[in-house]
Amino acid sequence: YGPLGQPQYRDYAEHVRASGLKLLRLVNQVLEIARLEGGVSDLMLMPESLDHVIYDILHGFAPDAEARGIKIIVENRGDLPSVMADHRGLRTALGNLIQNALTFSPEGGEVRLGARRLPGRVQIEICDQGEGVAAEDIPRLLRPFEQGGNTLTRSTEGAGLGLPIADLFCQAMGGTLRLASEQGRGLTATICLPAA
Repeated sequence: YGPLGQPQYRDYAEHVRASGLKLLRLVNQVLEIARLEGGVSDLMLMPESLDHVIYDILHGFAPDAEARGIKIIVENRGDLPSVMADHRGLRTALGNLIQNALTFSPEGGEVRLGARRLPGRVQIEICDQGEGVAAEDIPRLLRPFEQGGNTLTRSTEGAGLGLPIADLFCQAMGGTLRLASEQGRGLTATICLPAA
């Protein structure tokens, strides 16, 4: 395109940069999976306020949610319980689940978050209004590189690592992750973690 300064060069450079960032994110996720599956854990469990954690995560997702007209509803905001969790592990697990809910929610839809205290535990729920998945596909979604839906008709990007990473972090923090869904009725992710 001739001398430097032509707009095409900037355009190509932005494509190369975006592709590099996607590849870096994928490599980091693969390394995270390998580390968690190998039991290499540097997690430090301490009391974490769900109000603070969810505020931090939602702040990062706000532009995307607003652009798509998705309303994020946090039940009992300001009065959410605290959990015993690793700072980074909790943010990664919840961030992956919230991102998944936003990704699969239709434009103008809702994502609902809530948490309640149980004896010795805290249960956190994240519900979306997406297409949902068949019940028999749910165990598959927790395996690395697996995704819901048909590969020919899938409209979302991703490597299928977000849910497995969330599951492995929950296990490493002494908790569990359960998924429940019906075709056409969204997906609910339920985390149970020790109460602080």
